[in-house]
Amino acid sequence: MNKTPIWKRNLHVSAVSVFLAGIAFSEVTPFLSLYIDSLGKFSHQQLSFWSGAIFSVVFIVAALISPMWGRLADKKGRKPMILRASLGMSIVFALMGLAQNVWQLLFLRGMQGVFAGFISNSNALIAAETPKHKSGRALGIMSSCATGGQLLGPFVGGALSQAFSYRMTFFITGFLLFTCFVLSIFFIHETDFVPVTGEKRGSFADTIKQFRSGQMIIGLLLTTLIIQAANMSINPIVSLYVRSLMGGHGKVVFISGIIAALPGIATVSAASYFGGLGDRIGTHKIILGGLLGSIILFFLTAFVQNTLELGICRFLIGFTDACLFPQVQSMLSKNSPHALTSRVFSWNQSAMYIGNIVGPMIGSTVSAHMGYSAVFLVTSGIVLLNLLLYRTNILKNLPETK
Repeated sequence: MNKTPIWKRNLHVSAVSVFLAGIAFSEVTPFLSLYIDSLGKFSHQQLSFWSGAIFSVVFIVAALISPMWGRLADKKGRKPMILRASLGMSIVFALMGLAQNVWQLLFLRGMQGVFAGFISNSNALIAAETPKHKSGRALGIMSSCATGGQLLGPFVGGALSQAFSYRMTFFITGFLLFTCFVLSIFFIHETDFVPVTGEKRGSFADTIKQFRSGQMIIGLLLTTLIIQAANMSINPIVSLYVRSLMGGHGKVVFISGIIAALPGIATVSAASYFGGLGDRIGTHKIILGGLLGSIILFFLTAFVQNTLELGICRFLIGFTDACLFPQVQSMLSKNSPHALTSRVFSWNQSAMYIGNIVGPMIGSTVSAHMGYSAVFLVTSGIVLLNLLLYRTNILKNLPETK
């Protein structure tokens, strides 16, 4: 009787865990601003300010703190970081349900950023434990599950808040993350971990020298940042763009929700396939195709005439996302020393957080001065810049292996 390899069991359990975590992280999004409004009497401007601050503080804190957790993961292991993140955030989310004012909620959202890293550390563990020639498909599965959970989360959160209350939904979210903690502590096994000593970790510059191509690693991190910024630049104006295409009439919120979900649906369906294809033909080729596709689709989106055309473009963007996010992680894994996997994944997570901050700022600024369509044209230009940098930093520094 064949025994399931440990790396496969880790993958199965981690996939379930990141799916649950994806739900937990996104299910408070639909009502967070309403919850903020319930914590005091605010003017429209004050509510906008507090909503923006409380939404963004997670990413700002996480971007600053992630490298520290990455260094600790190199010293103590990825599993302790998974347990730290899941348990810490389960407590923080439960406490959010007890918040009495916006200052407390702001502090707790900042603490969410401190304890962030469950999904990134789960990815790092899978990347380290999975055979290199299967890592693309494995990380594709992880990406599909995380994205699937993030897609389902707003629906779950909306239903729970309607059936119970905002506060009860925070408690349920904390319970979901505690479930991730229990699954991880009992069923995740880290078997191939070798601690990295302080002398070996060194500074960022010292660490980069340990990679086969430091320029490639920096290029991949920059690619992640720009990919995330490009995608997030669209978020602030999608519903407004839908409203303009519908002439301000009809079920704008409902249609906007569908269109917002379409890229994630496509990513979930395709990430695993493109990961396996990258293992066979070269991950760098999949990323290149994703960048080219994104440039074309963002450009075309600026000229759509109705919500059907917009939905088609956004759905196809999801396939290019499947060629980018999980494949960059796979390429980082394949080109990193085994002992530094956690650290490089923490850098990648920080790059994503910075993209989360920069992207909406770009989208809001461009739409305010040049209109909604211009956001997609500017985003297409940003991805074109990413392609040029990718060609210089990555394609010209490829090793002989895939």
